[in-house]
Amino acid sequence: MKKLSKLALVLAAVTALGAVSAEAKTFKVWWYEPADGALGIAWQAALDSFKKSHPDVDVKFELKTFDQINQAGSMILNSSEAPDVLEYNKGNGTAGLAASQGLLQAMDDEYKARGWDKLVPESALALGRYDENGVFGTGPLVGMPNYGEFVSVFYNEDMLKARGLEVPKTFEEFETVLGKFAAEGITPIAEAANDYPAQHLMYMLALKNADANWISNFEGLKAPLDTAPFVAAGKTIQDWVAKGYISKDSTGMTADDMTNQFMAGKSPFVVGGTWLSTSYGNIKTFHAGQFLFPGQQYAPGSTGNMWVVPANAQNKDLAYDFIGITLSSDIQTLMGNKGGLPIAADTAAITDPVGKLTTSLFKDLVARNGLGFYPDWPVAGFYNEVLQATQALVGGTATPEEFAARLKTFYDEGLNK
Repeated sequence: MKKLSKLALVLAAVTALGAVSAEAKTFKVWWYEPADGALGIAWQAALDSFKKSHPDVDVKFELKTFDQINQAGSMILNSSEAPDVLEYNKGNGTAGLAASQGLLQAMDDEYKARGWDKLVPESALALGRYDENGVFGTGPLVGMPNYGEFVSVFYNEDMLKARGLEVPKTFEEFETVLGKFAAEGITPIAEAANDYPAQHLMYMLALKNADANWISNFEGLKAPLDTAPFVAAGKTIQDWVAKGYISKDSTGMTADDMTNQFMAGKSPFVVGGTWLSTSYGNIKTFHAGQFLFPGQQYAPGSTGNMWVVPANAQNKDLAYDFIGITLSSDIQTLMGNKGGLPIAADTAAITDPVGKLTTSLFKDLVARNGLGFYPDWPVAGFYNEVLQATQALVGGTATPEEFAARLKTFYDEGLNK
């Protein structure tokens, strides 16, 4: 009986170890990029490659949305349901908040040991590093980017050519072109004020009236908010609504609504991010071009959202393996050839017209130190505040001064915490 009891204990222990081993072989990964976009295509290829190189691992992928991660990121990271690796929103209010709460794994050792430092220079990691207060730029490396992004102007080349119009080189020329379409009863800029796009246009216009010092103070929470650029942006937005350049009805529109309007040929322009490049590059009914917002140095842009590894992830080594694959030359080249903006690709290997144009414009923007980051980054919860304030601005329920004052109240409260 004693021998049987010992055998039973051994079998129980083996079974328990087997269960732990099986659990350790489960790899969870989340991202929120659409399947038909450059990032979604590239990352799916990376996941397929991961599966081939890890045949004994049970891979569990879940497609999330930007808002799911933006609204509940810290709660997800602090739960037992957290994945091993996930795409995470950059900036003080999101990745910075999670880092300050100790929810993200530092990857400095992996960055060097796995050779990522040979692919992504330290100069590109500002948004992956956060100090103890959650402010980006210094501190442990908790997020690894593998692509870049920026906001520019997409346009319907056919609509411009039919009217003998050229791509505008100055802000004044841009307004002239917008006025010609509005005179025909065409809303020239497809917009979405019930989603992130209107924020990006508003911030683009704020950056028109900003300099490097203002951007540094604003993004780095270094001083009470100087609202002058936001007041100026608010005045331009409301002027454009009054002139019919933007529809007041965009207060109820989402990014998908905006994209559908542009792709249907109803509006000749969209001010949007490079994550839209692939979709617009695949339009069959007209040719979509792209140009940097005319007449200014800065535009919203940065390295892209990042791969993060939760501090309580069960399989950190597998997470690092996957991140490494997304940085490989094959995956980076694929991203570029699908219209994306890879951060570690050989640009000579990119043959896709959309990818080549996007990469070229990004180089121009970087060369003039024109990356202005994004408006919602500095303070946790600022995204919703900026969204609602911008929606009120477009809808005419707030003056430019009231709009800017609302942002200042929220921002300065965050500064003083």
